[in-house]
Amino acid sequence: MSSGNGIRVVLADDEQLLRYTLGALLALDGSIAIVGQASDGAEAVTVAIRERPDVLVIDLEMPGTDGLHAVESIRRQIPDQKILMLTRHARPGVLRRALKAGVRGFMSKSADPELIGDVIRRLHEGGRWVDHDVLEASMIDDSPLSDRELDALRETLEGYSVKEIAARLHLAPGTVRNYLSSAMQKTHRSTRQEAARHARSRGWL
Repeated sequence: MSSGNGIRVVLADDEQLLRYTLGALLALDGSIAIVGQASDGAEAVTVAIRERPDVLVIDLEMPGTDGLHAVESIRRQIPDQKILMLTRHARPGVLRRALKAGVRGFMSKSADPELIGDVIRRLHEGGRWVDHDVLEASMIDDSPLSDRELDALRETLEGYSVKEIAARLHLAPGTVRNYLSSAMQKTHRSTRQEAARHARSRGWL
């Protein structure tokens, strides 16, 4: 443990009741100390950077900045941050992106709090954990899109122009147009916005 108060944990979830309840249950045995809470992704970034917890427990689905975007921001500033991500819906393709972003644990929000506590301790000790149900869902990934095509569509959903996407992905505008054009062909959609919405509906983003 990193302190006399136990494993320092920050909880980030937009469901206040769930966040408070989980926090109270995790703290019961004395091995975990809740040092901060956040109600959305942007706040999660702020609190995690301020508190530098041993483990960040974060919800995937949150309004505004979602869990994955928050994790990517946090890991840029704290590369070794240990992260447990919770989700209600293990959409195909999400696990791969989460692992790529540095998430070390991935499990269902419906998991027993005692198991979540065990996983937090496992991550703190350097281990990893992926729920069987999450792993099973992630293997049903029928996406025909490449990682870069998905990146471009993800930025499209955020409302960025081709020029802005190019800057954010550190690519040439022409390269971004090629990725978007390819994504439109593969999804049989006539605009990049339609392709992005289709990809999201299929759980590829």
